[in-house]
Amino acid sequence: MITVKHLSKVFDDKEKPFMVLRDVNCEIKRGEVISIIGPSGTGKSTFLRCLNRLETPSGGEIIVDGVNILDKNTDISAVRRKMGMVFQNFNLFNHLSVLENVTTGPVKLLGMSRAEAEKQALELLKMVGLAEKAGAMPSELSGGQKQRVAIARCLSMKPEIILFDEPTSALDPTMVGEVLSVIRQLARQGMTMAIVTHEMKFAKDVSTRIFFMTDGVIYEEGTPEVIFNKPSKVATTAFINKIRGIDFTLTSRDCDFPGMDSAIEAFCSKYAIAEDVSEKIKNIVRQMIAEIIPMNGRVVINVDYSEKKDRIYISFFCENCREAILSDDRVATIFDARIRPLCMTVHDDPDGSNRLVRLKIGC
Repeated sequence: MITVKHLSKVFDDKEKPFMVLRDVNCEIKRGEVISIIGPSGTGKSTFLRCLNRLETPSGGEIIVDGVNILDKNTDISAVRRKMGMVFQNFNLFNHLSVLENVTTGPVKLLGMSRAEAEKQALELLKMVGLAEKAGAMPSELSGGQKQRVAIARCLSMKPEIILFDEPTSALDPTMVGEVLSVIRQLARQGMTMAIVTHEMKFAKDVSTRIFFMTDGVIYEEGTPEVIFNKPSKVATTAFINKIRGIDFTLTSRDCDFPGMDSAIEAFCSKYAIAEDVSEKIKNIVRQMIAEIIPMNGRVVINVDYSEKKDRIYISFFCENCREAILSDDRVATIFDARIRPLCMTVHDDPDGSNRLVRLKIGC
């Protein structure tokens, strides 16, 4: 359905041109769901925007159903009608109701009657679970609801392919699931989709193929099984195995516990970590700070999650501390029975005049 050959994109800068895409080659077949993953700043969103010429490539070819969309004689509006796009920040018309947002395009651009467009809109809103919000204004909706309306609006134009540019990045973690559920439903219906996403579990679950992008190229592509479990290239392996985490830096015991609790809850929600595990992480961090960690200097706390191993790692880097802080035996006496079974291994290693304590916890 889409063939990309030697695609490049250079952004002009007064001081120095910046090449975002340098040699992108791929094919997307009808009915495929392609997830595009990779580090931030590697050209994923630019690649997506080039596919419908929201960005003008600097070189190469993009062929959609046999039509080179970079040819100056191509009717790009006709191509775009085949290719809907859902953005990070919804882009709803704030002065129009939900129903009007979903009907305006079909009426003005497809020549649909108002009655026909409204009937279709209500069916689409029902599909995304928002039929009862048809008369609401965008300001009355949550972020997740706005994004679902944006998907319904995109579908109202009857696209043959949908491009999703990080559709959950602007959402509160608690709202991510409702949007991903709609995208899963579209995948089951056979909609061709290309999705830039940082939701690795979702990409693994929904995709027929994965494009891993780095340094402005599609560095490796393959099925989710290959990319997530058996990547063949070093950079792909490093990215897939990368541990995600959050950090806190303390200089005293009088710290913002509610703020830390909130950050840990949001982090656990993002990676679908069970609520009871989240509570135990918060309890461990609180107890270590309040009673155990010496405050001889700066203390850096890092909470990491490894998706591959399904493990949580809580690290405490303590400056100006030479004495051992924890051992496996001390864990049994310090933490109560609800927390102890969660602590699988303790590392308490010196580093000059500093000390690192690392708890490995099973999810």
